[in-house]
Parts: sequence; structure tokens; C-alpha cells
Amino acid sequence: MIKNNIKNKTILITGGTGFLGKDLAKKLSKKNKIILGSRNNFLSQIAYEETKCETTPLDVSKIESVRDSVTKYKPDIIIHAAATKYVDLAEKNPNECIDINIIGSQNISRVSMEQNIKVVVGISTDKSAPPFNNIYGLSKSLMERLFVNLAQSSKTKFICVRFGNIAWSTNSVFPIWDQMMKKNGVILSTGPDMKRFFFSVNEASELVITSLENSSKLNGKILSKKMKCAKISNILDIWCEMYNCKWKKIKSRKGDKFDEHLIGQGEILNTYEFYYNKKQYLVIDHYKNQKKSIIKEYSTLNAPKLNKNEIIKLIKNRPENLF
Repeated sequence: MIKNNIKNKTILITGGTGFLGKDLAKKLSKKNKIILGSRNNFLSQIAYEETKCETTPLDVSKIESVRDSVTKYKPDIIIHAAATKYVDLAEKNPNECIDINIIGSQNISRVSMEQNIKVVVGISTDKSAPPFNNIYGLSKSLMERLFVNLAQSSKTKFICVRFGNIAWSTNSVFPIWDQMMKKNGVILSTGPDMKRFFFSVNEASELVITSLENSSKLNGKILSKKMKCAKISNILDIWCEMYNCKWKKIKSRKGDKFDEHLIGQGEILNTYEFYYNKKQYLVIDHYKNQKKSIIKEYSTLNAPKLNKNEIIKLIKNRPENLF
């Protein structure tokens, strides 16, 4: 269990019925009042049963819905995790992606400033780092730029956290592979030659909590870390060895790319190393070039690789409830 210093706060988590939202609720609810916001009542009921945290109807694409929840609960902190995720979903439904990821983030920021929310943390993705080549990444990059821009003149502190894939998150490759394997014993992969960053939901929650514990230092900045990566085919090989199944390559999807970046080429001079609780993080400050900046981009081209035992651990860390 992650130790954290956040206490006696009311925390509203948008997209709170998602994989990360529920994990954050479990970790933060012992010392704080947690409200899980979601537009899906079915998932809200499941989230309540799992976390015992209060839920509320909340559609971030509608500013009055945001205003109603913020007015009712008067949170000290908003963790903005609501998003239309995944590259293919955004490419097929661009308006939905823009409504949630861009307009929704704008609604959160406007209401937060109106009602003097102390801290807002926006959950971002490695796909927001340049170079961009899909709608999802662009939408998250706009959220980042919106939040860090507003932090320059707002009483509300705005921070973003940027990371790669959370193993076993809803509708990500692990649950999809699990379903395929159980259905016909064959996993279909659109990108076995691609490399991706992976870590556990526990590590993702730790990154968010670290941003909250350092909100004054990180106001107007993007917090990330040097994640490890893996080639998809390597994970598939280990998976199939563990569960006695096979995998097959199929046609790639629009918007996918072979490598991902956590820090892009154009962000190098704005990025510095940050240490907290003896752990190393990366911080992007778009408004200041750093005297001690990192010297090269950080991507799956140069990141350390997950070893076999680390991949097995991620695969075995299957949640009981995949909703």
C-alpha cells in the first residue's frame, strides 16, 4: 500500500468509475472523503460496491453537470481522469473525443477557477508527447497545455501527470487478450512489432499521489517518470507460454505508431529531473527552459526494457473485476 500525506480533503475524481479512479479511491479514502463522478450509472454502482465511496452523476462534456457536482460537494481537489481513451476509439469517434478530452477539460478548469478549487490534477498519456499522429494524443496535449497555461494566472493549482499504459486497465490490451484467449485460444494483435510503456495501476496511483503531495512545486507543470517498456510480441510470447495459447498478427490500426515518447524532442530543454522519497521523476515546465535539463528525449527507443519476470508480474496482476 502506498503511504500518502493527503488527508482531511474532499476529492472529486472524474471518470471515477474507471480502473485508475477506483484504485485512487481505495488508496485515498482512508484519510479523505472521495466522490467518484461518472456518467455511467451501472459502472457507478459497481464502483461503489468495490470502494464504498460515494458516487455522483457527472458528465464532464456538460458544464452544468460539472458545476452541479462541484457546487454540491465543494471538493478541495479534483482529479480529472475522465477521458475518451484509446487511439482507435478516438479516430472512429473524433467528436466524442473532443467533447470529453478537450471541452470536458475546459469545463473542469472553468468551474474549478470559478469555485476556487485548490488543486486540479489532469491525467494525461504518453501519446500527448510530440511527435503527434492521432486525435487522442492531440486532445490530451491540448488538455495539458490548457491546464499549465491557466496555472500561470489562477489561484487554482493545475498539474498534469503523463504516463504510458496501465496493465489491465479497462479495454486495454490485457483484458482484450484475455477475452480472445478464452474465446478461441488465439490472440489477434494489430501491432506485435510496436513498443509500449507499461506499469501497474499501483504505480500510476503513486504518480498521481506524488503530484498532489508536491502541488506547490509542480503547479503549472507536467509530472512523468522514466517508465520501462516492452515490445508487444515479447509480452505475447510470455503470455502464450504462461497460458498455452497462440497469437496472430492482423492489420494495424489507423493512428498507431511503432514507438511512443514520454518526453519528446521539443520538450528536452523544458524537462528536468525531480526527486521525491528517493525516487526519480521527470518534470516538464513549458514556460521555462531548464539550466539542468535532460539531454535527450525519452522514448521506447532508449528506455530500459521490462524483463521476463517483470512482464509475468504485470500479467499475473489481474484484477478480480475487469469493469
